[in-house]
Amino acid sequence: MELPFMGDTLIVLVSQLIFFIGGWVFFVKQLFRNYEIRHVFVQLIFSSTLALSLTMFELIIFEIIGFLDSSSRYFHWRLGLTLLLIMVIAVIPYLIAYSCISNVRIVPAKWVQPLTTLIWLCYLYGFWRIGDPFPLLSVSRGIFTIEQAVSRIGVVGVTVMAILSGFGAVNYPYTSMSYFIRPVSQSDVVNLERRLLQTMDMILVKKKRIALDRRRNKPNQKQSIWGMISSVTQRPAGAENIGQLRLEISALEELSRQLFLEAHSMKNMQERERWAATLQGKYFNVLGHFFSLYCLWKIFICTINIIFDRVGKKDPVTRGIEIAVHWCGFDMDIAFWSQHVSFLLVGCIVVTSIRGLLLTLTKFFYKISSSKSSNIIVLVLAQIMGMYFCSSVLLMRMNMPAEYRVIITEVLGGLHFNFYHRWFDVIFLVSALATIVVLYLLHKPPNVDTSM
Repeated sequence: MELPFMGDTLIVLVSQLIFFIGGWVFFVKQLFRNYEIRHVFVQLIFSSTLALSLTMFELIIFEIIGFLDSSSRYFHWRLGLTLLLIMVIAVIPYLIAYSCISNVRIVPAKWVQPLTTLIWLCYLYGFWRIGDPFPLLSVSRGIFTIEQAVSRIGVVGVTVMAILSGFGAVNYPYTSMSYFIRPVSQSDVVNLERRLLQTMDMILVKKKRIALDRRRNKPNQKQSIWGMISSVTQRPAGAENIGQLRLEISALEELSRQLFLEAHSMKNMQERERWAATLQGKYFNVLGHFFSLYCLWKIFICTINIIFDRVGKKDPVTRGIEIAVHWCGFDMDIAFWSQHVSFLLVGCIVVTSIRGLLLTLTKFFYKISSSKSSNIIVLVLAQIMGMYFCSSVLLMRMNMPAEYRVIITEVLGGLHFNFYHRWFDVIFLVSALATIVVLYLLHKPPNVDTSM
């Protein structure tokens, strides 16, 4: 019994080492390629969180294909999930608080540690109280348990997943389908740029008039007191109306901003038109049509689930195979094909989830990071990543046949899994509809007032 367990443990540790090295390389080559790594400990935390998160997905795949002994899988499920929860709930929040407080110059060095501990304790209290409005586990099930931690992490993580999924389900067809590309001719771009240049010339002329008027009417240092008073109360002959010129400049600057935004939008549309004509653009256009149908179907299903309080009891793979057997007359082994198709489906979900999250984190990091805040932002991204992958296990359980959910259900205990699926449907629907409204408003070309 000990030899198989040691062999299984060695396999899991080697895979975790590979994941850790991959996270380390991603951190250095992708996230921090434009920054100097000042805290290696931050790099260790990020890589460790990524390795533990990927181990969860690895164990799900091992569960489907029956790799490793069942007792070994159960042990590594509990160990890996416990370590990930410790990182997400205790270690990373403490480091975030410490990094933020230590960067505040007015805080003395001797107060950094006590203030960090105080904020961390307040965070733990808020983390525990977050479960009050939701039907989570009661205190009778214990406080310091995996179930209590996952139940609260799941609320935040599922919310983040649903928001990202709702946005992606709508935004991907919008950015990839040629239907949403507004046709723009080169003459339209040239005319708009000409109007922008004319507006800038008008602003320059009016500002020059103000500068010349100030220089011409500059008061003389030897001027008498009466002359200074009269120069303020009376405008000299031929002087400019400075107030009126400033109002005109303000209106023209607003017009120039609108013209610039419209010119930028036209340039982007031209780039999208050229990209849509390529082979890659045509391929993504086909995918965009498919995802647009998926988005409509998902919105419809989420609405039905919310209205009728419905939660699927069977995974989609088994249900699809049963429909093929009973209604279409196909002769196939349901258990055999359910295992293999579930393996492919979960594998696709794992790959797309990891890729999508890492790309999103990279874009987010580049937009808001700086040399001073980069380490704090990396810790925040590690926190989001841990919650995201931990919640993915909750939702991915529904895509697995019942016989492969046993260990996951035992590890997670008596969680209300139906609540998380219903919560995901609600947030996904709100996120998708809000994205549709925002993209509709952005797709409308701005009304540029050219009466000036």
